[in-house]
Amino acid sequence: MGQVPALLLVKRQAIILAGLALLSACNRQQPAPAATDATQAAKAQGPAVDPHGFDAFYVWPGVRPAADLTAHTLYLLDGEVRRRPGPARFTRLRAGLPRLPDAQLWLVVRIDRLDLSPRTWAVIVADMERWQAAGNHLAGLQIDFDAATQGLDRYGAFLADARSHLPRPWRLSITGLMDWSANGDPAALARLKPVIDEVVVQTYQGRTTIPGYDAYFRKMAHFPLPFRVALAEGGAWTPPPDLAREPQFKGYVVFLMPKQIRR
Repeated sequence: MGQVPALLLVKRQAIILAGLALLSACNRQQPAPAATDATQAAKAQGPAVDPHGFDAFYVWPGVRPAADLTAHTLYLLDGEVRRRPGPARFTRLRAGLPRLPDAQLWLVVRIDRLDLSPRTWAVIVADMERWQAAGNHLAGLQIDFDAATQGLDRYGAFLADARSHLPRPWRLSITGLMDWSANGDPAALARLKPVIDEVVVQTYQGRTTIPGYDAYFRKMAHFPLPFRVALAEGGAWTPPPDLAREPQFKGYVVFLMPKQIRR
């Protein structure tokens, strides 16, 4: 790549993150949690994750990404469906609609119930269409749900229904637990393959890397689904020796922290 195109690419990437920074000013910041012994113990597992070495990020409302990050792929929390009385309802969490044409966007919907109706899905899809109409390159939808390892069959049925409501060519991504690799039913995991396009495996709880993550990744050799690994900015991480050689491993996503709680 020549010098001028390279400079233009860097400028475009800076504009992407600057746009998100401006948008985040409209969203409410979360209070900073106090440091705990568990946090310090997790940091002892490896060096802190520096987002400057990565190009895919989770960006939640209220988070201002550093302008010098290289962002090729962004997972943006767009809304949620919470467990509350009455029918499932989608609630948007972003105050604005940025135009980020030079990044691949995944819209994330956080859910804690699985009884979404066709009407709820129609609202979610309509919101995705708004993002795309604004000039964004929308890869698809990510469902953020803590599916228990022993409940993968039920979750699989929910995901099949989700896929039926999601227009092509949009893709379907999900978050997943490290425990799926150790204790998940291989048949239940294999049944997800024609339904989803990727799993993003979460290695942290709250803001802290889960201790013993290397033991889980030693069992990923026969994981049947394409997967990325999500890391917490500032959390401890030493790449497991065999991870990069796993055929289904597609890279990392860094969860960016609000500035006031980065450690």
